[in-house]
Amino acid sequence: MDAGPGTDLGGVAWFLGIWVTMMAAMMLPSVSPMVLAYARVGRARPTSAPTAVFVAGYFAAWTLYGLVAYGLYRLVDAADLGLLAWHRAGPYVAGGAIVAAGLYQLTPIKDVCLRHCRTPVHFLAHGWRNGAAGALRMGFTHGLYCVGCCWGLMLVLFTLGVMSLFWMAVIAGVIFAEKMLPYGERLTRVVAVAFIVLGLWIAIAPDTVPGLTDPSTDMGPSMQMES
Repeated sequence: MDAGPGTDLGGVAWFLGIWVTMMAAMMLPSVSPMVLAYARVGRARPTSAPTAVFVAGYFAAWTLYGLVAYGLYRLVDAADLGLLAWHRAGPYVAGGAIVAAGLYQLTPIKDVCLRHCRTPVHFLAHGWRNGAAGALRMGFTHGLYCVGCCWGLMLVLFTLGVMSLFWMAVIAGVIFAEKMLPYGERLTRVVAVAFIVLGLWIAIAPDTVPGLTDPSTDMGPSMQMES
């Protein structure tokens, strides 16, 4: 479970099962307006595919993101450069990754992707495609926009402990607020500052960060960052 930064991701099959389940729990609340809008529009179009096909395309995009993240983790781990060792460069790598995620919150790409996620009707009106292949493509396209909007937030989750229920709840709350609340677009700036501060805090004094599991604690043979 939660071993803090550097939590062992296990085998790829196990990771994908946990990852897709986690994405369903974290993302469905914020993607529900798009799914419901697709269902409503689809009922008026006899050539449309079931909503489940659209959702499958959406999660295919997030599955791809998970595989890329898993591959990068394995490459860094296999290189054995000490970058993940908590008693060496670990806090600086973790803090730097979170600072980078905070800076991404301020980019135009983040704004474009978030705007897409907040306006489902516009996407359906201009990007509708009939049939199962069309629904799958629409779901995948929307998923890519969602990845573009939230990949930095998920990087923070990977960094702090991908199995941490506390950080899952925090990141899911941030995603929901940005996509669903009336002033969600403005919140990206607040979140950016919060992540930058958190990243610097972890790099300087990780032992004092509330909710952060210390990877140097002996939690069993699955630990990847040992003191």
